[in-house]
Amino acid sequence: MDEEHTAGYREPCAVCSAVDWGVSDEGRFYCRSCHNVIERTREVVDPNFTPGSARVSTIGKGTRTKRAERGRQWVICEGFQFILRNQCDALVRLGVSPRFKDEVLCQLWRIYLQKSRQAFTSNPMRTTRFRVRGPDSDSDSAADASVLTASETDGDTNPPSTAGSNAGSSSDWSQCSGSLDAASYLTGRLRRSRHSLMSMKKTLALLHLALVWTREPLTLSDLLRLVNDGHVPYVNAYEELPDEMKLEGKDALIFRVESVPPHRVVHRDARALILFLQLPAFPPISRQSLLHPSLLSLRYLMDANLPDELHPWVCRLMERSGFADQKLHTFDRRVFPFLPRYDVQTAALIIVTMKLVFGLDDHSEWDLSNEAGEQDDTGNLFSLRRWFRVVQAALIRAQQRRDHEVARKQWAAQKPLYSNSKKKSVVLKRKRVADQVQICFEKLSSCPAGVERVDPSSFRFRWGDEDSADGPGLTQKKLDGVLTLKDGVPTPSNSTYWHQALRASQMSSRLYSEVEADLPRTFVWLLQLFCFLLDVKPAYLYEEVLQVETRVIDGGSHGRRKRRTETRPRTRTRTRARRGREAGEPR
Repeated sequence: MDEEHTAGYREPCAVCSAVDWGVSDEGRFYCRSCHNVIERTREVVDPNFTPGSARVSTIGKGTRTKRAERGRQWVICEGFQFILRNQCDALVRLGVSPRFKDEVLCQLWRIYLQKSRQAFTSNPMRTTRFRVRGPDSDSDSAADASVLTASETDGDTNPPSTAGSNAGSSSDWSQCSGSLDAASYLTGRLRRSRHSLMSMKKTLALLHLALVWTREPLTLSDLLRLVNDGHVPYVNAYEELPDEMKLEGKDALIFRVESVPPHRVVHRDARALILFLQLPAFPPISRQSLLHPSLLSLRYLMDANLPDELHPWVCRLMERSGFADQKLHTFDRRVFPFLPRYDVQTAALIIVTMKLVFGLDDHSEWDLSNEAGEQDDTGNLFSLRRWFRVVQAALIRAQQRRDHEVARKQWAAQKPLYSNSKKKSVVLKRKRVADQVQICFEKLSSCPAGVERVDPSSFRFRWGDEDSADGPGLTQKKLDGVLTLKDGVPTPSNSTYWHQALRASQMSSRLYSEVEADLPRTFVWLLQLFCFLLDVKPAYLYEEVLQVETRVIDGGSHGRRKRRTETRPRTRTRTRARRGREAGEPR
């Protein structure tokens, strides 16, 4: 019984050095070998606690000040190094090649430390002078430090520093806890130079760059999904740091995160890191690479339950718009100084292809579905109406399931961080109340409050005839109902293409909120479908669709365009007028 109450406390007794603790009736810890009583008390948690009650849940008669636990001196970049290592190990366990860690990520991290002058340099960016803290001193006073700018002359003859050399060395440092350079890390001078400061969001950006360099079939949206599902540590990742690296005070402002950053933010940080690190040209992303749209589109077509015969049309659109060129997918500062958004770009290519084949103007796609239904005697023709009904039902269920998982997800950390000692009691009390509310919820709902972790998958949906499938699979259906033969060449029956008459300077995410009400509902629904697959905002994907359309239309203006374009969505009256003119009726 005493072992249960001591909760694994294994410190040796200061008198007899025995590890044999017991708990008295007053809740005090005592050594059962020499009967020495220490200041440690037992924390009692009442499982029957309900919010609003005034029952005391902690018994303690010792002094309120506790002796600081022993740790070791460390700097901020060491903490990020441990976090990056844990994130990388998680990806390797999920199937990423081990060379991703040994040959790429470690080298990128070394280049970052060198470029930011935190390590591997004879001219460090800063040195930190700290005061040794006694066991009874306040934790906030230990975080105060003076920033000394290092000499920036090239003639510095100091030996190269390592990750911990910038913090200096002190033989008197023994009882201190918390990082040594948190105060200097948060100074205004360093915060203004954003590119040289590592952050939790930039750890994901660095992982993304390493994945692209090794040409792993893991897009940025896949990485963020793994982070959201808890397969890659990010939220509360500091809990996996070694025990001797104590986090307190200003460390909370650096390592504490409350949400996973969106796709746009991580991609922006990745581009900034490329420019800051001055990386050479990345390995080429050819058609054989799974990051190239020609192969990545196959995966998205399968996940969206679209027919496989749509893939050749996506490839034809890539040829027309120039996206088949591997130079547009391989980062090179001299040739193509832009980091492609492989997942968002591929989804935009599929959406533009759907507009070319089906129209997506709220009229043409349904007329083509009716004609395909009249021609379909065997049930092998693809019907967009049936596809919409199947996918819409699965999409609603998946969105509800995702909302329930987010609502039940536990974001509270097991080791809460507090920015100063005055907030420590408040943070610990909130955690205790949250744990007790969770216990009450489990009793009332008769089910665990946490979210069960599922195996990671590259697909959001499962299509097929199984009982657990989201719906029947339509990938083997034929597109003959929406194609016609012209000079022996299959051509889409849809002869028009609508698009927004916009200049390149007008393509921004703010535009979507202005034009969304005027866009066809089928097109908006298709945007939302791929936004759910990639976990991005509709405005973000719409911006990429406009860029793809601009390349398609500009390419057609040089003699390759064979399709008439319109600047507004068609109406039913204009459709009937066009059909009447084709039939020879007067205007």
